Amino acid sequence: LRIFLGMVSEATTAEEILKCFPVMQQLRTHLEKDNFVSRVQRQREERGYHLMYIEDESGAVAAVLGWKTGEMLSRGKYIYVDDIVTDSTTRSKGYGGQLIDWVLAEAKRQGVNEVHLDSGMQRLDAHRFYEKKGLLKTSFHFAIKELQTQ
Repeated sequence: LRIFLGMVSEATTAEEILKCFPVMQQLRTHLEKDNFVSRVQRQREERGYHLMYIEDESGAVAAVLGWKTGEMLSRGKYIYVDDIVTDSTTRSKGYGGQLIDWVLAEAKRQGVNEVHLDSGMQRLDAHRFYEKKGLLKTSFHFAIKELQTQ
């Protein structure tokens, strides 16, 4: 028996977006509270970014998921999960699984056949969680960071 304590909602107002900041910062430690709302709103407008969240029984944000749709020659239309994190105090209570289930259902609703996400090599617990939810390791992701400083 699985009990979900909250429903998945989309953060669309500045207040809702800001409410997600403490949990998002646990994953994206470089983010700053002062410009978090404007960054999310800009990505929403320019890139189709959606910020979903689940509240626990006290009304605090327990987990967040940022996603967008895309299309590539290699995979057709897909959903890409930019961010997924559960508050450190509410891990292993089903919130992350509920968000994954939600995004998979959203992909089906949109007629999209694939959902993708990248995860840091060091995040072994997260990898085990993703695999339990049916996500497969399908590739390596390569990047050059700080390109403007090279």
